[in-house]
Amino acid sequence: MLKNFGEALKSAFKKVANAPFVDKSLVKEVVRDIQRALIMGDVNVSLVLKVSKKIEKRALEEKPPKGMSNREHVLKILYEELSSILGEGRELPLKRQRIMMVGLYGQGKTTTCGKLARKFQKRGMKVALIAADIHRPAAYEQLATIAERINVPVHGGIEGRKAEEIVKEGLEKFSRYDVIIIDTAGRHSLEDDLIDEMKRIASIAKPDEKILVIDASVGQQAGKQAKAFNEAIGITGVILTKMDGTAKGGGALSAVAETGAPIIYVGTGEHMDDLEKFNAARFLSRLLGMGDLETLMERAREVAKGKEKDLEEKAKKMMSGRFTLIDMYEQMEMLSGMGPLNKIMELLPFGGKMKDDDIYAAQQRLKKFKVIMDSMTKEELENPSIIKSSRIKRIARGAGVEAKDVKELLKQYNISKKMMKSFSNKKMQRKLMKQFKLS
Repeated sequence: MLKNFGEALKSAFKKVANAPFVDKSLVKEVVRDIQRALIMGDVNVSLVLKVSKKIEKRALEEKPPKGMSNREHVLKILYEELSSILGEGRELPLKRQRIMMVGLYGQGKTTTCGKLARKFQKRGMKVALIAADIHRPAAYEQLATIAERINVPVHGGIEGRKAEEIVKEGLEKFSRYDVIIIDTAGRHSLEDDLIDEMKRIASIAKPDEKILVIDASVGQQAGKQAKAFNEAIGITGVILTKMDGTAKGGGALSAVAETGAPIIYVGTGEHMDDLEKFNAARFLSRLLGMGDLETLMERAREVAKGKEKDLEEKAKKMMSGRFTLIDMYEQMEMLSGMGPLNKIMELLPFGGKMKDDDIYAAQQRLKKFKVIMDSMTKEELENPSIIKSSRIKRIARGAGVEAKDVKELLKQYNISKKMMKSFSNKKMQRKLMKQFKLS
């Protein structure tokens, strides 16, 4: 994500971290590096000058708090000021609500409706969609296809009906649902007829949230779009899409933040689960290669929802040294449920340094391991020590792999088992249980 932007920022931070001492000339040099990095990230030049002046002033004039070195204090200032230009995020509450999605053509609005529905669905909410875009060809069919993928109902696709009539019918039809998401029409620009239609829909739906969807690749233009929509209908939040492959993402984030519109989520891929809660500090941490363990833990808890007690028992059992291939299989299933491996690696400190080829190879290896374990008997899964030469050959034939692949799995299992044994001391157990919110 924003790889070059992140590398440039990382380089500036490293200069401070590795310097024998921090003086005026180093601060000025680092500020120049930060300016270049922000401009590379498509951040508005006047905002770049404003934030760089603030960094320089604070770094040269502020005294570090007690117990903090000058170097640590300057790094803290850099982190705080860079986070501040990305704005404060906000999350949608977990309650019964109506959400109206707005935006221009081609911004990813319809796909984002599905992603948002999936997000609420995973939290146990009953979600429905209304297709109120009557202008774009096949708009209903696109939303219906997405709805089918995530198994939520959709209303719309009725010829001759006005958008507000479809919304009214949908609200009545889905009155028992917790969350109703309305996909509205877009235009190439914010025209009067679009504003009038949005206002009519809003007066009927009385939405709790009016969310603007913007493609991050528009960069600094995102701020102008957010401002125009806000003046027209009063948006309550912004979702930035396509943050996984744009060099202009920094510009879009900072531009929207300047309008005062809270960024709620960012779209980080094409998968229905690729919608992340926006948090400036976490986002910056990932750009700098420091990972984002909080988001990783949130994903793990999301996958484990409803199975917390079961997981607690399994964790206690594994930490006592009882670790079987069944436990290893369940760990892999949980990892798969957390999303693509490359996205998970981004959340780990320095995980982003792994090459795409290595990540792909690791993902293929996990898939192969699961196929191998599917070819084992219950006895073999519970007691892997009985798996010797003849069993290895039989398992390999059943899984359609070579004997060396089965041996590689068993080797990985033994490494994992040793790791689990190292966690068996009480102090380590308490620390891990607390971290994973299991005690």
